[in-house]
Amino acid sequence: MAIQFVSSNYEWLAPYALSIVLIGLLFFFFRIYENWYADNKDRPLYTNLFVFRKLTHSQIKILELHFSFYGKLTVKQKKQFQHRVSTFISEKNFVGREGLHVTEKMKTLIAAVGVMLSFGRKNYTYSLIDNILIFPNEFYSNNNEAFHKGEFNPKEKTLVFSWKDFEDGYSIEDDNINLGIHEFMHAMHIEAKVSNDIDASRFLKQFNEILKRLSNEELKKLLDETRFFRDYAFTNQYEFMAVLAEYFMESPAELKSTFPKVYNLVRTSLNMRVAGY
Repeated sequence: MAIQFVSSNYEWLAPYALSIVLIGLLFFFFRIYENWYADNKDRPLYTNLFVFRKLTHSQIKILELHFSFYGKLTVKQKKQFQHRVSTFISEKNFVGREGLHVTEKMKTLIAAVGVMLSFGRKNYTYSLIDNILIFPNEFYSNNNEAFHKGEFNPKEKTLVFSWKDFEDGYSIEDDNINLGIHEFMHAMHIEAKVSNDIDASRFLKQFNEILKRLSNEELKKLLDETRFFRDYAFTNQYEFMAVLAEYFMESPAELKSTFPKVYNLVRTSLNMRVAGY
């Protein structure tokens, strides 16, 4: 009788248990479809589910005055961009070095460069970055005992910038040298190597296609003849992708006309769906 009494008291839970099972199954099949969609369409099923964070008036003014990419966005995209920049700032630890005071402008523009590069991705917060160190100028790195303008240390989850060189990167928009884009691409690339999410899989797929294109003799000949990319791009695979991202973001029309297939692979890898790209 005691067993029957206990079971009868819990019969009301049955509909809730069934609901939980059904929700679990729906989520499971949704994830399968989401992965199938990303593999077959070469883009994520969605990038933003919730957009509720806003930037302050002064932060928006910083973007409008100093960050031209923001001006290319639609009204809807600007809301998404603001949400992402605000989220990025709240999740990262910004630290000034050598007496540098970290300003609102520094935080906003560094976050904006990272968000710009990951704007077409579902995962946009760079899980391998917790800390952002900002030096006034070039800094000495103990990693290789040399002076650097920027550095990404995945073991320490730290991104490091010379503020002077970071500013030069976004203020001169057509020289294809942008320290922020370069270092954030390193972070995105290395994250793709260790992550198994949809964006990482898509990135590696397109990156491998880019490497295949580079082995093409016709493309090699064109690279030699045009000297389109600066020599530093050919240091290694990571540097090539970082430099390629700089050229894509700053000179999309020139990259597209000279290397259309490479351009399309980069655009697909970033899922860049903004006017001008």
